[in-house]
Amino acid sequence: MNSVQPNTSTPVLRVQAVNIALPPGADRELAVHKVSFDIAAGETLCVVGESGSGKSMLANAIMGLLPAPHVRVTSGHLQLQGEDLLQATPERLQSLRGQRVSMIFQEPMTSLNPVMRVGDQLLEVLDHHHPEWSAAQKRDKVLAALQDVGLPEPEVLMHSHPFRLSGGQRQRVMIACAMLLEPALLLADEPTTALDVTTQAQILSLMKDLQRRQGMAMMFITHDFGVVAEIADRVVVMQKGEVVESGLAAEVLRHPQHPYTKALIDAIPHGQARLQAAEPSPVLMRVEGLSKTYRSGGSWFKPARVVPAAQAVSFDLRQGETLGVVGESGSGKSTVGRCLMGLIAPDAGRIELGGQLLPADVQARSVAERGRIQMVFQDPFASLNPRHTIGKTLLAGPLAQGVSLDEAQERVRDLLRWVGMTEDAMSRYPHEFSGGQRQRVAIARALAMRPQVIVADEPVSALDVSVQAQVLELFEQVRQSFRLSMVFITHDLRVAAQMCEHIAVMQRGSVVEYGQAAQVLGQPQHAYTRELLAAAPHF
Repeated sequence: MNSVQPNTSTPVLRVQAVNIALPPGADRELAVHKVSFDIAAGETLCVVGESGSGKSMLANAIMGLLPAPHVRVTSGHLQLQGEDLLQATPERLQSLRGQRVSMIFQEPMTSLNPVMRVGDQLLEVLDHHHPEWSAAQKRDKVLAALQDVGLPEPEVLMHSHPFRLSGGQRQRVMIACAMLLEPALLLADEPTTALDVTTQAQILSLMKDLQRRQGMAMMFITHDFGVVAEIADRVVVMQKGEVVESGLAAEVLRHPQHPYTKALIDAIPHGQARLQAAEPSPVLMRVEGLSKTYRSGGSWFKPARVVPAAQAVSFDLRQGETLGVVGESGSGKSTVGRCLMGLIAPDAGRIELGGQLLPADVQARSVAERGRIQMVFQDPFASLNPRHTIGKTLLAGPLAQGVSLDEAQERVRDLLRWVGMTEDAMSRYPHEFSGGQRQRVAIARALAMRPQVIVADEPVSALDVSVQAQVLELFEQVRQSFRLSMVFITHDLRVAAQMCEHIAVMQRGSVVEYGQAAQVLGQPQHAYTRELLAAAPHF
């Protein structure tokens, strides 16, 4: 085990030989084993590792949020500005949280109260820590905090509910809430994982700026080495609860010593554009003039809100090739994917598959037509029925196509083996699998229908880098072995470069650039494409 040496004699956070025990029956006895490091004022320490490495468990221990007594710190010290957090009473921890240590969680939508207005949630922090302040003082403080994180019209936003904000705006609200009382230590647990590249770049820049202004220490948990290169002073690499490598960020990134660190860095998509085959294959799917506009609200006093999610989108998908659809959140990527599936009926346009016109609405498509195009969603846990076993979920498609039960079961067993899972998965439920395993199940479900086209909507954005590499490799094997065509929706240009022969760049519902991946990524013509490339993390 390596320990990061402190660079000051009085660190803001000191972690000394901490052990965190898991309940009986867990995959290992200790979630965190003898982990030690310090973080100084004004310093950013990135804690890196894949899911299950103990990163978030350690952050929750610092915040006093472990689900005791089932998970608890059994030995070691956690000192915040010299005060031992493990000896603090629950009342003392409640006083420290927000005032001296704050945390930004990975998913702001689940961290923010959906039925409370944004302003009320920030005011709640001030009501607890500064009850002596007047209402006007509290309101001014909240408005200043929202303004500091670059949110537009903070007076209006104060009265909005979280669901009315974009992902980037919700994360900015979480940062404003965490920074409201200018804590000495900020814990950031994967705060940019599900954000598009431009929003991620803005959030990282914002956090660095706030840190410089307030001189706080920051512990930044991530699995993305591109983020590490952007924000870290020092790095701690964790594997199965232990620190396997640590040091200055530049040194660890350029000269990794431990095999695990090397494997994590090697798993990062290389970003080199794939070349089109010398002999282009025939067009399998043709999309022409696809348009979809959403309308919401509206009354006698207020006009309806009109959002053109897709505007005259056109492209060709060739046999055996992958088309990448890239753009930031709200660009219309997922709307196009759902229109292709028939889950959303477009207002205009046509979709041809194999020279035949596909009905716009999935309800109007025959079972055979539905089977020809399948989708892999971003969140497999949300797209898999939690009350159905994996076997029941995978059998549903082939049985609907009229395949006999025996043949369907054999097909499902073969597919599970093919995606790297065992046959006993058929009797288990989605919650019993990891995120990567659930995505493998989702791929098997799509393949069970024997489609010609797979639409993959951000299928690896929530996975850590090593699992992401495995799933991307599986997608490539699927494409080659089954001679499928794919529409691969992503905000990660490194992934698009690795997976796609052609790329369509979308902005505000329109395709602003379209062509071979090497051309689009190597010599971008549109300013928005250049902006996406500049915002992408790299080292």
